[in-house]
Amino acid sequence: MFIDKAKIFVKGGNGGHGAVAWRREKYEPSGGPAGGDGGHGGNIILNVDEGLRTLMDLKFKKHFKAESGENGKSKRQYGKKGEDLIINVPPGTIVKDEETGRVIADLTEENHTFVVAKGGRGGKGNAKFANSTRQAPRFAEGGTKGEERWILLELKLLADVGLIGFPNVGKSTFLSIVSAAKPKIANYHFTTINPNLGVVKLNDANNFVIADIPGLIEGAHEGTGLGHEFLRHIERTKLLVHMIDISGQEGRDPIEDFHKINKELKLYNEKLSNRPQIVVANKSDLNSTKDNFPEFKEEIEKLGYDVYKISAATKDGVKQLIYTISKLLKEIGDLEPIIEVEEDIKLYGLDDDKKDIVVRKEDDEYFVEGSVVEKLMDSTNLDDLDSTRYFQKRLRDLGIIDRLRELGINEEDSVNICGYEFEFFE
Repeated sequence: MFIDKAKIFVKGGNGGHGAVAWRREKYEPSGGPAGGDGGHGGNIILNVDEGLRTLMDLKFKKHFKAESGENGKSKRQYGKKGEDLIINVPPGTIVKDEETGRVIADLTEENHTFVVAKGGRGGKGNAKFANSTRQAPRFAEGGTKGEERWILLELKLLADVGLIGFPNVGKSTFLSIVSAAKPKIANYHFTTINPNLGVVKLNDANNFVIADIPGLIEGAHEGTGLGHEFLRHIERTKLLVHMIDISGQEGRDPIEDFHKINKELKLYNEKLSNRPQIVVANKSDLNSTKDNFPEFKEEIEKLGYDVYKISAATKDGVKQLIYTISKLLKEIGDLEPIIEVEEDIKLYGLDDDKKDIVVRKEDDEYFVEGSVVEKLMDSTNLDDLDSTRYFQKRLRDLGIIDRLRELGINEEDSVNICGYEFEFFE
């Protein structure tokens, strides 16, 4: 089964908590704090595997979570880092953030990797909080949560040449002749329901890949027929080979067919419609071709396109055409990518900066929220004086106390900090 879309949830592992521990050894009565740091959480990593051709493995499993880091230990021992979770995807996979729809990665080459969700940082153990004035800290730092997001994966085939045209114009037959691909071929509409890839082998330096895209019909860009499902697969191609049934045996006008398909390309993606394109008049072995071809050739060449006459059934003109395609690919070289990768976006309130902090007043109660504050709460032992003092100092450093004053807070007013109730005092 050819699966070219998937939606999955990814979450990096949480960081392990720092430990509160003490050094207690013979002859060391005042050993001091010895709590180690927590381990970092594992990352979720997408990896390109050239052995894959579809996103089938991700069709039914939707949730992926990396291993969390271990908590810190005594004797200043660090917790073990969580294992990274690697998700293999086929080459040509586009990664989008589900919330914004923006492209955040374009994975094309073997072993190309992308960290799609970072693991949380491990918290510091109490040994890290010891200083000249606080020699026996009874608190440690909590680990941060791993990043999480829903992502959309879309497969866009890696091909040099895209075969386009109406259904039943001979694209699959042509592909089966020039490559080892074996698409299903029959004389009825929509025989091809999946894109097919074929490698044309001329010599080691001039091989190229052709993608046969299921037949387009008018209105494909809006979702009519099958073509709209696969237009994305020709976005990477350097050259479009537009195949036309020049015989007109199905009652269609070849010139009209040409204009309809190009209109669909333009409506789907303006850049795609500007890709280099040649026109191939197929089924030239049929008698009606003699009447249709001269007029068709003249009309299309007026528009600036080269026209080639072939018969995929008899192989007439096919060999010359593939050498022409090879030559054109060399002349075209590299093209501006249609797929634009955005800079990585912020993930669901996991930013460790002051912008993430929300201080608000609702009725006569004050609220403080944000991932930075949650982390601070996880790190605080409210039964310990040193830990409480450190908590208050961090609130001042983060500007939270000043913001509460600006909102008009008074002594003994209630403050809700991440679900915990406190009384405000200077």
